[in-house]
Amino acid sequence: MRNTEKIGIVWFRNDLRVTDHHALLAATATCSQVVAFYCLDDTLFAPTPWGFKKTKEFRVQFLVETLRQLQQDLDQLNITLIIETGTPVTRLSHWITTLSCTDLFFQKEWTPEETEVENQLGLKFKPTVKFHSYYDQFLVPPDDLPFKVEALPKVFSEFRKAIEKFTAVRPCQPFSNPKPKENRLDLSFSVPSLEALGFSLFTQHSQSAFPFKGGSKAALERIHSYFWETRKVSYYKKTRNGLIGKEYSSKFSPWLANGSLSARQLYWDLKRYETEVEKNESTYWLVFELYWRDFFKYVSLKHGNSIFKLEGILGKKYEWKTDVNEFQRWCMGQTSEPFVNASMIELNKTGWMSNRGRQNTASYLARNMKIDWRMGAAYFESLLLDYDVHSNYGNWMYVAGVGNDPRDRVFNVRLQAERYDPHGKFQRMWNQNQLF
Repeated sequence: MRNTEKIGIVWFRNDLRVTDHHALLAATATCSQVVAFYCLDDTLFAPTPWGFKKTKEFRVQFLVETLRQLQQDLDQLNITLIIETGTPVTRLSHWITTLSCTDLFFQKEWTPEETEVENQLGLKFKPTVKFHSYYDQFLVPPDDLPFKVEALPKVFSEFRKAIEKFTAVRPCQPFSNPKPKENRLDLSFSVPSLEALGFSLFTQHSQSAFPFKGGSKAALERIHSYFWETRKVSYYKKTRNGLIGKEYSSKFSPWLANGSLSARQLYWDLKRYETEVEKNESTYWLVFELYWRDFFKYVSLKHGNSIFKLEGILGKKYEWKTDVNEFQRWCMGQTSEPFVNASMIELNKTGWMSNRGRQNTASYLARNMKIDWRMGAAYFESLLLDYDVHSNYGNWMYVAGVGNDPRDRVFNVRLQAERYDPHGKFQRMWNQNQLF
């Protein structure tokens, strides 16, 4: 290797795309050889204290599909994707050493499991290897906020108004140019199958409200369908509290969660739709939801590990139970409330649940059953296709009365069922599915 050569590794985490990607763009622009790396962390498949795996088959299958698409997309750039199982520190350390890596590029994270990996890698390789990290998961990154993260407003409405008044969304990053073929790492890696990762193959449920695949291509196809073919986005605000079918809500959250779609991509595609087709309250409401997503990320960034504590970010003390049998009844959809049961059965059979279902099932567990809300958050983490640590724990704190809800609401599940499922179609559909 010549002294002037730089060998970069792009360490993929929850940013599984090649479009609008700061780390990838920086690596391809500055390094003579670029290699991509992803580790299927063993901890993803570890059991929780409550008897289920940290990540179950729906999320794993979506991740496998996403990695296959990422591998294809990187192939077009003449970049090899190294895919490993094990611990990220061990496996990434091996490749940093083996390839004589000079620069490591990655998306900046701040929750404990992720920062621990970064810290251990830093202790082993800094300053010999230069670390380049980017806050690439936001619509509005920290540098663009009109206030310091420490001064984050306590309620969402204040955050949203400040962002809308003072901040413009940055354009998407340019596409990375392909690297020379002769500089490509001459090795190939396979994406492990679901079975190789210890899961049984399954058939997607015929009534799933999320019948989509993982990966950037599927995400862009969904944008094309929801915006340009059906124009359902023009009715989003009216339909978003629906319960049945793929069109009642946008369904972008799983791709946003693992980063196969960036928030900026979605935002600017929506702005083009508003210019070329229609701008109304519904199109605005999709941006509104992207602001909510950012808000929970900033709550996590500001409060750190407090989002995982029983008292939440408010430090509020309630009498919580950890009755495993009662919790299991909630998990399996065997409570006294048909609306809660239907939503939980849907989750168990498809990995998806509506926004309305999430609010009601979470409120019922935390406020009616008075069970430790973190148990429910862990169960959602295990199953939800769109699990995002910040939104998941932010929403659970919100519902449990230890987060950002100034009204401290408790959902009346029966009234909610009457309002959003007045004829009981959703409840009948999934409660009957309990038998199958």
